[in-house]
Amino acid sequence: MLNIIFGECEEAIFHPPTYFDNRYEEEWITEPLSKEMIADVDHSSVISAHLIDSPVLGPISVKEISGGVKTLILMANDDSKIFNASACGDNCAKWILRISQMKNVTINLRHIMHFEDTEDGMPFEAYIQNEQKIVHSIDEYIRIAAGYV
Repeated sequence: MLNIIFGECEEAIFHPPTYFDNRYEEEWITEPLSKEMIADVDHSSVISAHLIDSPVLGPISVKEISGGVKTLILMANDDSKIFNASACGDNCAKWILRISQMKNVTINLRHIMHFEDTEDGMPFEAYIQNEQKIVHSIDEYIRIAAGYV
């Protein structure tokens, strides 16, 4: 289930890319989900736990992948923190939903992220902690989000 906290959230890691650079574990990079996210969001290929092949930048280190992918990898692998998902672009929204289908994930949003119904046809669903309410549609999500961000 996707859990969302809108607006200020003291517990959230405000800048997940910096946290990632100091905390990621090498095995996170070579996991199939991470490879898929890096390929989709950054259009890059994982060569090893230390090397990414970017069509724009050439060979880069893991620390040079986008902040959005870093945040997604943290969401998938570090259950101890709440991450500011506003560090991600809307191109990460489908991945946040996918991660939330695999496990409970709590994110902080400071903008209205553009979510869509999931790829497998499941309708959008999220628990909005600010309201202590489960929303069952994108419209319902937007109405609540607009009051907080």
